[in-house]
Amino acid sequence: MAATDLNFEIARLGACNIHSPMSGVRFVRDGEHVLYHSSMKEIEGYLQCNAAPPGMELAGPREKIYFDPSSLRCGIVTCGGLCPGLNDVIRAIVMSLHFHYGVRQVYGFRFGYEGLSSKYNHEPMELTPETTSRIHETGGTILGSSRGNQDVADMVDTLERMNIGILFALGGDGTLRGATAISREAQRRGLKLSVIGIPKTIDNDISYVQKSFGFETAVSEAKRATYAAHSEATGARNGIGLVKLMGRDSGFIAAYSVLVDSQVNFCLVPEVAFTLTGFLEALEKRLRHRGHAVIVVAEGAGQDLMPQTGERDASGNVKYGDIGFFLRDAIKDHCKKQGVDISLKYIDPSYIIRSLQANPHDSAFCLLLGHSAVHAGMAGRTDMVVSNWNQQFTHVPIELAVSARKKIDPHGWFWSSVLQTTGQPADMR
Repeated sequence: MAATDLNFEIARLGACNIHSPMSGVRFVRDGEHVLYHSSMKEIEGYLQCNAAPPGMELAGPREKIYFDPSSLRCGIVTCGGLCPGLNDVIRAIVMSLHFHYGVRQVYGFRFGYEGLSSKYNHEPMELTPETTSRIHETGGTILGSSRGNQDVADMVDTLERMNIGILFALGGDGTLRGATAISREAQRRGLKLSVIGIPKTIDNDISYVQKSFGFETAVSEAKRATYAAHSEATGARNGIGLVKLMGRDSGFIAAYSVLVDSQVNFCLVPEVAFTLTGFLEALEKRLRHRGHAVIVVAEGAGQDLMPQTGERDASGNVKYGDIGFFLRDAIKDHCKKQGVDISLKYIDPSYIIRSLQANPHDSAFCLLLGHSAVHAGMAGRTDMVVSNWNQQFTHVPIELAVSARKKIDPHGWFWSSVLQTTGQPADMR
C-alpha cells in the first residue's frame, strides 16, 4: 500500500463529554499525531505540495472521555498461540481500569473467542487488582486461549447481554479480524461497544506495528539455543548445530537471533528462497574451511522443498512441513554420500520460548501497551489496535494492521546486516 493511500483515521463511538478522573498526567490532545515516515527524505514530497504527511493518532489519556466509569463493564479475551507477556498485558489493563478510571467490573473471557460463544458455556472470570496482582510473574495466560472462528452474532449477543462497553482483544491478525467483525456487528445493531486490539504475535509480523510484545523475550531466549548450538558445533570435528525457531511467514526471530549471536553462520527465513543444493554446497564449503557450522532456520523457511501437507489448523492456517527435521536428515544424507563424517545436534526450543515469563523490558512494554489500550477505549475509540511506532504509542485502524503481513525486506538494510554477520552467500538458489 502506497503511503498516499494510507488512512490512519480512527473510528469513534461519539463525542467525549465526561471529565477524566485522572489528574497530574500529561493529557493527549486530539490532533496529536506521530509521523508514519521517519526521515526528511520521505516527507519532502508532501512538504513541496503543502500536504500533510501521513501520521498515526498519538496514544495516551484524554482530558475528556466517552464512557462513565461508574457504570462501565469491560471484557478481555486472549486468542491464538501463547506469547511472553500475555499476563502482563491483562494485569496492566485491569490495574489501569481500576486505579486510573475507577472501573470496577472487568471480566476475562475464557479460552479465546470460545468464551464469547454460547455453545461452550465458559464462565467468565472476574478480574480485579487482587486476582491479577501477581500473574505477571508467570508465563502463558490465566484466561486460556484457543484458535478458530466463532459466530460473530453469537459473540455480540454475549457482549450485549453482559452490557460490555469495552472489549480488549489480545491476538494476531486472525484475532484482530475477529475483533473488527465484532465491532462492525455492534455498530450495525447500534451498540456503543468499543473494541480495542492489542497486537500479540511472537513472530512480530503485524503491519504498522514496529514491535509486538513478547518478541524481545523470544529473541533473548533464542540466544540460549544458538549459544548451545555453537558449543556443540565447536566441540566436535565437523560439528553442526541446527536450531529451528518460530516464524511461519516472517523470519524476524531467526534474523534477530543472528545479530544477538554473531557466531551463527547460516540464517534461513521464509522471505528469502534457497534450494537444497545451493544451501548444502555452501554448508560443505563452510565445513571445509572452518570445520564447524551453526544454522538457524525459521519454521516457515524452505516450505517449497517439502511435500505440502494439504492440512489446515483451527484458524485456517496451512499446516507447514517440519523444515527442522527435513534439513537435519538432508544434511546427514548429503554428508554421508560425500563421505564426510559429521556430528549434528538439532535444537527446537519453540514451545519453551513462547510460554516464558516476559523479560523486564517486555514487561515494561506490556504495561504501557495495556495502559494505552485502556486510554483509547475510555475515549470511545473502536475498531483499532494499539501500536508502537517511531518510539511512541499510537492508534492504528485494525483494517490497516491486517492488510498485509509484515516481512523482512530481502533487499533492505536489515537483511543486509544479517548477511554481513553470518557471511553466508546472498543467493543460495
